[in-house]
Amino acid sequence: MVKNSVPRRGICVFAASIDAMAQAGGEADRAGFDSVWTSELYNRSATITVAALAQSTASCTVGTGILYGVGRSPLMLAAEARDLDELSHGRFILGIGNGTRRMISDWHGLDGDAPATRIEELVPLIRDIWNLDQGPIKHDGRFYHLHIAALPGMASSHTRAIPIYTAGVNPRMIESAGRVADGLLGHTLFTPQYIEEVVRPAIARGADHAGRDAAEIKIATYTLGACSEDEEQARREAAAMIAFYGSVKSYGKIFEVGGFGAEAERIRSAFAERDIDGMVAEVTDAMIDEFAIAGTPSQVAEKLNRFDGAVDEVVLTVPSFQISPERVAENLSLLTASCAPPK
Repeated sequence: MVKNSVPRRGICVFAASIDAMAQAGGEADRAGFDSVWTSELYNRSATITVAALAQSTASCTVGTGILYGVGRSPLMLAAEARDLDELSHGRFILGIGNGTRRMISDWHGLDGDAPATRIEELVPLIRDIWNLDQGPIKHDGRFYHLHIAALPGMASSHTRAIPIYTAGVNPRMIESAGRVADGLLGHTLFTPQYIEEVVRPAIARGADHAGRDAAEIKIATYTLGACSEDEEQARREAAAMIAFYGSVKSYGKIFEVGGFGAEAERIRSAFAERDIDGMVAEVTDAMIDEFAIAGTPSQVAEKLNRFDGAVDEVVLTVPSFQISPERVAENLSLLTASCAPPK
């Protein structure tokens, strides 16, 4: 249980264009959200989008949730993060993750083994680069090799310790946050039950391994917010997104802990047949209630309280699978208007 029972509230501004995301971020900032986040996939770079958010917001934290730690050298990752922190005037959180093992190997062409070990090597190396003025780096690790010293007259003038959150779904990856990060950024399907039964013990193990205090590691999580004046529409859209995640075997433990392991297996079977309708049909009402905050604006605002006392920060994200960009934007606008922190 976190010390502050009411978590900070954030929102992930997923939209069809960078301009639209910057506009949505500005609206969320003015509405009073504590943080605005963005993510990346093969069609979008989180660093570019966060740069736009840094300039369209004034007071909220801006974060990458997530930026791929793989596919970028530690040197350039550290430099990009430093620039984003400067652009945001010290409001940046670096959220990094690896994706699944298959994404590491098939998308980035890198060794997909030991993703937790990889990120545990990367995070301290990023911090060393930020502090290059304190001494040269001579690092030869399993995944990264870097030999560099600060050039004369180019010592770092950056004094803020940029917070680093690492992403994790399964216990060993969650442990990495306890070992090396300032916080954990949880998956969209995280529930209070999963956080209590899986996340907190894993962070504690990681912190104990590194001789750290687990209480100092922040826990933030995404949560699926499906909002519409038509409650059934919101629930259908949540079901589609849950089915999308259910097709990924790496997320199976979340479903198993919630008591939906058999349903997840059937979703994966339907996905193997490319039966999208069949995937969505396997998502029950109980699964929607467990893994999403879905309904009318007032219902969603009330259901968001389920995370009180469970995390330090909850970040709303909208469903997008099999949904038009216009409807995604409408959902985001409704969440911004109805779920901002009480003033």
